Amino acid sequence: MRSLLFTPGDVPHKLEKAYGAGADALLIDLEDSVAPERKEAARAIAAEFLAAHCEGWGKGAPALYVRINGLDTPEWETDVERVVPGRPAGLLVPKTRGGGDLATLDAALGRIEARSGLSLGQTRLLALVTEAPVSLLRMESYVGASRRLAGLAWGGEDLSLALGARANRGEDGTYTSPYVLARDLCLITAAACEVEAIDAVFVDYRDMEGLAEEAEAAARDGFDGKMAIHPAQVPIINAAFTPGEEDIARAKAILAAFEKAPGAAVVGLDGVMLDRPHLLRARRTLEKARLAANASS
Repeated sequence: MRSLLFTPGDVPHKLEKAYGAGADALLIDLEDSVAPERKEAARAIAAEFLAAHCEGWGKGAPALYVRINGLDTPEWETDVERVVPGRPAGLLVPKTRGGGDLATLDAALGRIEARSGLSLGQTRLLALVTEAPVSLLRMESYVGASRRLAGLAWGGEDLSLALGARANRGEDGTYTSPYVLARDLCLITAAACEVEAIDAVFVDYRDMEGLAEEAEAAARDGFDGKMAIHPAQVPIINAAFTPGEEDIARAKAILAAFEKAPGAAVVGLDGVMLDRPHLLRARRTLEKARLAANASS
């Protein structure tokens, strides 16, 4: 998933607009963008939307994920009871406090799937792992916490509130030290879990140049995608996480060099010595290019 677009779960016309924005995944929000008095209406609207659109996933339409309320609230159980029977691709879990939250949710989902006639384990999980400070002290607990885990995402907005910070970015627009640490821990833990790493939202939706720079830096560092808060951000994010022609050509050349030397652990290409990590990276680049092409078709 290159781009994951947030949209409020209680506004039908925004859901429809977001659905056609070209994002790889739609994050239907029942949490921060929905007022407390609108929670029940949002659940009903989200459930109806899922019922109408869940069949499109894998056929050029975005995967549908629902951001539930945090497991530190009484709302999350009602959220999953109402939306999981609608067969979302998965749930986005905010403010996780460690792998134990995923294990708790995993068990609840198993009961709901069995009762609803769904395949056990079909509801995947994305976890926002940097919003609660205690989570940053428990990152290892996410490894092996749930077979449903599809990705880890990070965000700096709720974390800055929890830390009591005046801002999470410096005068140059880049994240300050605590948020760089959170970003890096998310990326490294996702690699340890062998799941996708998802970069934080870029909140200034009018600054397309800043968004492009941040998305390209995330792709460079190993993130697989980035969350978006506005449809206009989606094409820029998709471009940043789609391998370019030069990347694809280089990857093909690396594969060809290894194919010409069967059994070799190291090969030379254009004066550079390449070993197994380069081969694996080349294969990953071509797989990302294939998936991006499928998503665009």
